[in-house]
Amino acid sequence: MSEDHPFAQYVRALGKGPNMWRDLDFEESKDAMSMILKGEAEPLQIGAFLLLLRRKGETGEEFAGMAAAAKALFEADLPNLKVDYDWPSYADRHRQQPWFVLAAILLADQGYKILMHGIEGYSEGYAPTRPALECFKIPEATSLSDLATLFQDQNLVYLGLEKFCPELQALFELRPYLGVRTAVNTFARDLNPLNAPCQLQGVFHPPYKAGHLQTAKILGQENAMIFKGGGGEVMRNPMKEARVDALLAGEETEIVWPALTDTTTYKWREEDLTSDQVLKLWRGDISLPVPEKAIIGTLSVALKMKNPDESVETLDRMATEIWENRDRDRF
Repeated sequence: MSEDHPFAQYVRALGKGPNMWRDLDFEESKDAMSMILKGEAEPLQIGAFLLLLRRKGETGEEFAGMAAAAKALFEADLPNLKVDYDWPSYADRHRQQPWFVLAAILLADQGYKILMHGIEGYSEGYAPTRPALECFKIPEATSLSDLATLFQDQNLVYLGLEKFCPELQALFELRPYLGVRTAVNTFARDLNPLNAPCQLQGVFHPPYKAGHLQTAKILGQENAMIFKGGGGEVMRNPMKEARVDALLAGEETEIVWPALTDTTTYKWREEDLTSDQVLKLWRGDISLPVPEKAIIGTLSVALKMKNPDESVETLDRMATEIWENRDRDRF
């Protein structure tokens, strides 16, 4: 080959020596990810690109550009449909129950339309999201076009990434080869497939909050709640205060929710990971005070975007009342 491959420019920008490498801007990131998703980059280049990004630390502008590239693949297929909340679920190894599913159900019971989307996740020795949703018979869409029909009768619908952006799903499958997660695991959370005005983000590592916030702003997200979530999911840890990086009507702010319990010894990673545990907790067949507070706390954060003038204390009380008054025999 006498000339550099077109994609080489992006590897070169990230991979030059000390004091010579640089971040990519929005358009560069968008073009690079577009080439990858369209099969225009070689496997060697894709691995180098993703690992160089991870090594230097991705920027919000890079995340936004890559998310925009992925979204461009399916935008033409989006149904004419309005939902209230975007709820991504992309943690691949749940070492604790996805109690946040119950918070999403409670939020849907308030009349809000919610699209939850994500990846399958590992199952052996873990507790992924999808089996928990199945316990409550939450419908899983087979495609973007399927959503319009499902949302006619449902307020909470799940859509797997492989059903609306298989090209991006394929990049998740590189993890066993690269040995680490990459930017793919991060920017997929920012896709917001149906352009919901309210978006929730749970991150595993707090430094990623700033990147998600910048990404949301660049992509024009009006309302977003971004916080360190249990297992990297949208789930508040009630044993600690929650410092939430927020966008409310486009305005950036930080909101702090206090801890909801004095207990500090609950061991998330010692939970029973069988999927019917979530259903048992809903029905009141088991008592788990800390997970119950996690559900209440998560719901409280979600409600803030629809009740921006309410205090965190009021929202916690609202969420507690909703939880206590749930229909335990519904499922």
